[in-house]
Amino acid sequence: MTATVTTPRTTGLDASTPATSFARHRTGVVLVGALALLVLGAFLIGGGTWPESLTVDLTGPLGGVSDWIIDNRDTHPLFLYFFGHISNAVVLSVRGVYLVLLAAGWAGVTAAAGLIAWRVAGVRLALTAVAAFILCALLGMWVPTMQTLALMVVAVLASVILGAVLGLAAGLSDRVFRSLRPVLDTMQVMPAFAYLLPVVLVFGIGVPAAVLATVIYAAPPMARLTALGLRDADAGVMEAAASLGATGRQRLLTARFPLARKELLLGLNQTIMMALSMAVIASVIGAGGLGDRVYQALASVDVGAALAAGIPIVLLAVVLDRVTAAAGNRIGTAPQAGPARSGWAVVVAGTVVAAVGARLAAKPTWPDAWTVGIAEPVNEAVGWMTDHLYSGVPVIGGTADWAAHFTTWILDPVRDGLQWLPWWALLLLVAVLAMVIGTWRTTLTAVLAMAAIGVLGVWDPALNTLSQVLAGVTVTLVIGFAVGIAASRSERVERLLRPVLDVFQTMPQFVYLIPVVALFGVGRAPAVAAAVIYALPAVVRITTQGMNSVDPVVMESSRSLGATGMQQLRKVQLPLARPALLLAVNQGVVLVLAVVVIGGLVGGGALGYDVVFGLAQGDLATGLVAGAAIVCLGLMLDRVTQPTQRRTEKGA
Repeated sequence: MTATVTTPRTTGLDASTPATSFARHRTGVVLVGALALLVLGAFLIGGGTWPESLTVDLTGPLGGVSDWIIDNRDTHPLFLYFFGHISNAVVLSVRGVYLVLLAAGWAGVTAAAGLIAWRVAGVRLALTAVAAFILCALLGMWVPTMQTLALMVVAVLASVILGAVLGLAAGLSDRVFRSLRPVLDTMQVMPAFAYLLPVVLVFGIGVPAAVLATVIYAAPPMARLTALGLRDADAGVMEAAASLGATGRQRLLTARFPLARKELLLGLNQTIMMALSMAVIASVIGAGGLGDRVYQALASVDVGAALAAGIPIVLLAVVLDRVTAAAGNRIGTAPQAGPARSGWAVVVAGTVVAAVGARLAAKPTWPDAWTVGIAEPVNEAVGWMTDHLYSGVPVIGGTADWAAHFTTWILDPVRDGLQWLPWWALLLLVAVLAMVIGTWRTTLTAVLAMAAIGVLGVWDPALNTLSQVLAGVTVTLVIGFAVGIAASRSERVERLLRPVLDVFQTMPQFVYLIPVVALFGVGRAPAVAAAVIYALPAVVRITTQGMNSVDPVVMESSRSLGATGMQQLRKVQLPLARPALLLAVNQGVVLVLAVVVIGGLVGGGALGYDVVFGLAQGDLATGLVAGAAIVCLGLMLDRVTQPTQRRTEKGA
């Protein structure tokens, strides 16, 4: 999700008009009005949690829908002639890609990865790709890696096609763009877990549901960036093409698409990364592969097995991210001289030679004797950590003590405080925050989203999740702002952080649960810790970029006036970097929510637990209600943290 900072539109009103006066004192007026409403509500409404009379029990209707779908899945024409064909096409596609990968063998796939990376990005990345795939095999994870890669190939291809079609329509039509934009905004706010439930309801547990959930989750970035690239095409080039008599189709193929190549490849990069993240999470609904190994290991708290499957996920993410990013960076540069210009024939020939050579050597599959088991050593290390770091550390206490203190001193008070507040007071608080930072439209959206949670009957679990999000965001922003400011003021710190942030930003959400389970066990505090680790890289990067983008002339002027480094930071850089800092807050909130929900797998409880319970027990009514509440919570948090352009209109 992105936040666009724009300059308020002027309307010719002078400073003495009522509209301008209200805009100037907007925050004060809103706070005074909220205080008056708070006092009035205390007398007229009283306290208490969300009233039962305002809830709607959807268990019966959703249970009925679920039963009808299950009963008619094999007989109804809608499933036989539409969803059934989609499901079969997905299964056949994934199976076909998987069989091709198995036929190529470890040597063919590794050679293909190295040669493609060499063709696109050079020798260094080629060696990285080869080393990554060999390491996957050494860890004994070759078959699960191929399963995940097969699912990825099909999901990414479908996501790119769907996203490109939607982006093309939005890029060429203002009406479609306006209609599609709020849908894409909402989809980008939704945590990944929320996508699992609707597809499970229709397709059941298995590969089709996993692939389609991945497609729905990964297509929006491609659609958004395709539309952006097409709409931002250079007007002079387009006018020149039109003046030469080019038709609309010719202008699209010869001008718009070439000018939008960078955005298209960036969309491909983002789609691949989101598809990998979702493919791993989709192991909960039967996707198999590496994600299933991690999920099963986490369920049994086998950190060694989880790490053995988690490392190939990270390696796969790093290779895919680097290759697609390098392809995007090369657009517009001069073609390389030498063997890289010989085309893709070298890639195909090298892959075939490697695959045939491995078969002739009677080693089409990676030999078991060449694998290295790390589960046992890792579990021994975890055991040592449990004995020496988990508890009983003098003075500072162990990691279990930290988790217990964080739960007792922060999570419990925040949760209890939110649940103690009258429901109407919490809605008023949401309205005040949204009105101060946005417009009446964002305020209405935020309040309605929060009220919908109460209507769904999951008010208390949602506040439990909200307390974890607020605690996680606070820790994330404190650390992220401090590290980001330090990186912006020191090139050495920024250089040291860059590779760390690169790796952390390519890791799928699921993987972050492994180290926190090893250090903190299970519970709400580990879920928050994983969320903090996941959200930190984005906050640090945005903060650093915002601080570095402050006009050097302004900085030099303040320095010439005798301002100290701290004065420059407080009075120049931070005020001028405010849009970037607000964007960092927004991204931190959304990313923390995404992992806090997944934290239901490691004892996070609340809405995440309801989703996991619904998926595991087949209680789709509970899972769907929790998923809808997660969407509403994400929408509310996005609206109260994303600044919106305000306009001063006549008569406002």
